[in-house]
Amino acid sequence: MEQLIEFAGNHAMLVASLFVVLALLAFNLMQAQKNSVDPVGATQLINREDAVVIDVRPMADFHKGHIVNARSIPLNGFKNQIHSLEKFKQTPIIVSCKSGNQSGSACGDLRKAGFEKVYNLRGGLHAWEAEKLPVSTK
Repeated sequence: MEQLIEFAGNHAMLVASLFVVLALLAFNLMQAQKNSVDPVGATQLINREDAVVIDVRPMADFHKGHIVNARSIPLNGFKNQIHSLEKFKQTPIIVSCKSGNQSGSACGDLRKAGFEKVYNLRGGLHAWEAEKLPVSTK
């Protein structure tokens, strides 16, 4: 324990940097949880507030199966297609992908464009299917 205290005393900037990085990481994780929704919460948003579901997976994956009534806007051209969602600016938007990781960047793009009610589907389509919720291939 004495060595740890001595190290911290000798390398104050390094230890301070570590705490700043940990604080920023914790903040980022809390923000991600705040702006995400699980499949049950997504179902409630869809049923109660007519939320729009945007699927950012490649078109081939979308055709294999997607959330019922989801709109496909692949991530590789997402920024260029945000204007097509302008009429949903006051509507909750749920962004989904395969596992919930890639949809986070699309959520950020939507927030930057002025969309306020944007949610990342936590766990993506994998979590949706694990809850035995309906998937469409149409």
